[in-house]
Order: sequence, then C-alpha cells, then structure tokens
Amino acid sequence: MKKILCLISLFGLVFATNSSFADDFDDLSFDSFAIVNDTDSDMNIEQVSLNSGAGVVNVKQFDIAGVMLGMNYEEISNLFLDGNGLYAPRQKNSVIYTINKEWKYNLDYECRQNNVFVPDQLEKCINSLAQNRGLLYISEIHLERTFTGETVDIYLTSNATDNVVWKVVYKNDADAMDGESEKFENQREKKILAFWQGVIDKYGTPNSGEDKWISSENSYDPMMQALYGQLILVDNGLNAIDSSENIQKARENFQAKPYAF
Repeated sequence: MKKILCLISLFGLVFATNSSFADDFDDLSFDSFAIVNDTDSDMNIEQVSLNSGAGVVNVKQFDIAGVMLGMNYEEISNLFLDGNGLYAPRQKNSVIYTINKEWKYNLDYECRQNNVFVPDQLEKCINSLAQNRGLLYISEIHLERTFTGETVDIYLTSNATDNVVWKVVYKNDADAMDGESEKFENQREKKILAFWQGVIDKYGTPNSGEDKWISSENSYDPMMQALYGQLILVDNGLNAIDSSENIQKARENFQAKPYAF
C-alpha cells in the first residue's frame, strides 16, 4: 500500500524516573502518521419526517463515489488507495489517526502517575501507550479528484465499534462563482441544476423536506442530505453508540490509585 500518511516523528520515550514503566516501550516502533486530537462530533441531530405520501428508503445502501456507511479501512483502500480509482488521497494528511478523548485522558493520568510531565514527553508517552494498546484508530480519510475539484471526506468510528464509516461528506465547486456579473450567476445556476439532476438520477427524489433522504423518522438512523455542491451521508446512531462505548470502557479501565480504606 502506498505510503500516504503525513510524517510526524514519534520516537524515543524518556521515563528516567520509572525504569519499569519505560521498559514496556523501549522496543516500540512507530509508523509515520498524523495524530490529531479527538473532538466532539457535530452530529447535527434534528427531527425528520417523511413527506406526504413518501415512503422510507434504504439509505444504508446509498454510496458516495463507492463509499458506503459501515465500510472499513481495507474496503476503502481497495477502492481508492491503490491509485486506480476516480479519487486519490489528497497530498497532505490524507489519513488521520486519533485517540478517543476519554482514553487520552486515561493515558495522560497514567503517564503523569509515572512521573512524565514535560509536555512533549507526555504526548509521546500517551501516543506510545495508545498504539501499544490498540487505541489509535483511523478517524478520517481525505480524497480528491483534482481534475474536477471534487473532494470526499470519510469519517470512521473508533476500534470500540470496529472502526467503520459513520459519515461521508462530498463537495464540488457547483456553488462557486468566477465573478459577480450576470454571466457568472447564469453559469452557477446551470452548474447547480446539473448537480441536482445528477443527485436525483442516482438517489431518487428526497423523501423528507426538499433535501433529505431518510430511512426512518428516527434522526439516529442513516440519512443523507444534499446542499449546493455537497452531499452528507451519515449514521448518527452509530457515532452515538461509538461515543457511549468509549466512555463506558474508559471508565472501567481507568488506572486509579489502589486506595485502601
């Protein structure tokens, strides 16, 4: 597989004050990858309802450029990362790794309890423990089609829920204008109309409002929304389950001091 990950050096742990803690990671080697801080996902939960006379659709079977909800990294890699797909990894930070915030707090506490306090060494300690324990996961994959200006941003759950796709965001330049004159506005309107026609041809008419396809009236079930030059395919329920799983497991595995009372 092509090496598409951003290069960040994560070598060399220093645990001078606790040799037994350091010994566990003396031989730990890192691949090169970008690690970003976990943030609370904006799930954009809002009530949805079916249009009069409309039925539900199986949004889980929808795809954006071949990417479907629930896919894993290997399946996405087979589609795009071998260099033969319509889309290619973007030039920088195409694959992003993350440590779930709940687990990062646990590891921060554990490292500091082992006398690691200097910020850069603390970060290395956290990343080392996370990699060694399988807590680092691919959270984002970013693809582009430079010929047409299209992008596909893919977001995955953590390892707690098998590290699968929970959101796909597609963007193009249909809404862009090269100027403010009448001709540019005319061109923009035609681009938007062409985009919407293509969306209708592929997915059918929206069954919720003017821009949503829903699989039920439960906002946590898979849905897709179309905007000017943008599609958002999302499973908010899967993301919520992932968050809940991490909170619970991190609590159960917090390395508290052995208090005796």
